[in-house]
Amino acid sequence: MHPMFVVFCTCPNDQTAGDLAAALVERRLAACVNVLPGVRSIYRWQGQVHDDSETLLIVKTGRAAYPALQSWLANAHPYDVPEIIALPVGEGLPAYIDWVVQKTADRNENSSEKKT
Repeated sequence: MHPMFVVFCTCPNDQTAGDLAAALVERRLAACVNVLPGVRSIYRWQGQVHDDSETLLIVKTGRAAYPALQSWLANAHPYDVPEIIALPVGEGLPAYIDWVVQKTADRNENSSEKKT
């Protein structure tokens, strides 16, 4: 079992992405979220091809926190069917993976550490 996931989620704009990212970290559903503006998405939706500018979230979370993250993000996101794709992390710096797992498992901790 992989202890950590990286989750991709596109958002309609920077404001929405920032709000969702902050809420995920505040709720300890994510240890860290990178916000990447300027993503161009081309996709088919409701019978039409769309070409939109979006902002991408790259979310780092622990396996145990992922079900709650998915549920919360699906409900909080403005899209009818938001992109929420979780990829297991096969390898990585053990200390970083441990940090992600710890920060998403301990929801009562009041740490002000910063990692990216």
